[in-house]
Amino acid sequence: MKASKITARLFAGCTLAVMLLLQQACGDKAGSTKESSKYDSPRQGTIHISVDESFKPVIDEQIKVYESSFPDAHIIAEYKPEAECFRDLQKDSTRMIIVARGLTSQEIAYYKQQLGYKPLFDLLAFDAVDVIIHPDAKDSVFTLKQLHSILAGEQPDKIVAVDGKNATSTVRYLMDSVMRGTAFGKNVTAAADSKGVLDYVAQTKNAIGFVGSSWVGNQQDPAQRAYNNKIKLALVECRNCEKDIFAKPSQATVSYDQYPLVRPLFYILKENSSGLGMGFMNFMSLERGQLIFRRSLLVPAKMYFGIRKGDLSGEKSK
Repeated sequence: MKASKITARLFAGCTLAVMLLLQQACGDKAGSTKESSKYDSPRQGTIHISVDESFKPVIDEQIKVYESSFPDAHIIAEYKPEAECFRDLQKDSTRMIIVARGLTSQEIAYYKQQLGYKPLFDLLAFDAVDVIIHPDAKDSVFTLKQLHSILAGEQPDKIVAVDGKNATSTVRYLMDSVMRGTAFGKNVTAAADSKGVLDYVAQTKNAIGFVGSSWVGNQQDPAQRAYNNKIKLALVECRNCEKDIFAKPSQATVSYDQYPLVRPLFYILKENSSGLGMGFMNFMSLERGQLIFRRSLLVPAKMYFGIRKGDLSGEKSK
């Protein structure tokens, strides 16, 4: 009787010990996963970034190439208006934003107080704001004065499509650089996003749209090739040319300061260590990332990829 009770107790004790060991092992495994998920490196981990929607095609390409190089790295991008990106920067979950301006001195002071360090930010590339029109449009050449007049509603026969009436970098750029304090007219309509602008202009003969250059003209992108016969690029008066010269948006006209509608592309990184955000920033700033900007019809700001003439005088003297 006593032996059977002892055996039962021993069995119960062993069962309890096994259960405790299993529970501890599972807890250790879960704990280690939770602990390791807090940290990342340039080659592995997961981060969230917010990107101005007008830069979506080129940033999608940057992320695709980076993740193919580092399969354990995962960059989750949300595309939204510029103002929302800056609001996201105040959240712990957002590590980086990619927008069309850097931080002001007041913003730097704010983040330094909140974080204990200054966020990193710098220029990555230059992007042209393309003026797009329907293929059957009568007018395809514009001065800045004419664009101001159209945006102000002084030519009611023309409808303007932009990627939102406020909070977007394209709208802010047009307000700052073209309107210069004048309000938009009633003929300005807000599309949902840059693709919405393309679709609206493709369907409306008297419409004029404004989109970032990475959304049009890349013949290696099937989605962009589909718009070849649906829209066309307008010419805008050249900034540093002789009178009555007009320019199309291109890497050449942007590089030589001829096309007048150009904006910067910045990264703002909220990271005080060598993590995945730092790795992605370095990638976009160095050769491979800069070549991706170039291939997407932007002008790289960190590297020059033009043809340099070599000095052949030494060869000729031989």
